[in-house]
Amino acid sequence: MTPEERLYADLTAAGIAYAVHEHSAVFTVEESRAIKTDINCLHTKNLFLKDAGGAFFLLTVPAEARIDLKRVHPLLACRRLSFGKPHAMEALIGVTPGSVTPLAMINAEVGAITLVLDETLAVDQQVGVRPLRNTATMVLKGTDILA
Repeated sequence: MTPEERLYADLTAAGIAYAVHEHSAVFTVEESRAIKTDINCLHTKNLFLKDAGGAFFLLTVPAEARIDLKRVHPLLACRRLSFGKPHAMEALIGVTPGSVTPLAMINAEVGAITLVLDETLAVDQQVGVRPLRNTATMVLKGTDILA
């Protein structure tokens, strides 16, 4: 079973409803603007981060949010943040740049990375995230992402 098939199986087993919208590959929020008009949901941006002490974080925020890492690290009670390297991303959460998603936490070992989901996405509304690849958008409730 592929990681994506396992994700779908886990969501179904948990009774979580979702829809998958196929589209061309997108790597950035800017590139995703074209598909957003066809998918009615809160769209997201995901940042794979590492602090100066070696801890990793996956920050998921609304797509249009402006993030100042200097203001984020005090909120996370961590040291200075920078972007994590692609090889670390693949090793920790099993995805590559452009495919980052909070759902990749199913691939992470417990305690290896901390997911930070913006509170405006942890709602009972439809939220769009990647299903472990950048050629589709999965839509599910924000509360179900937390589940």
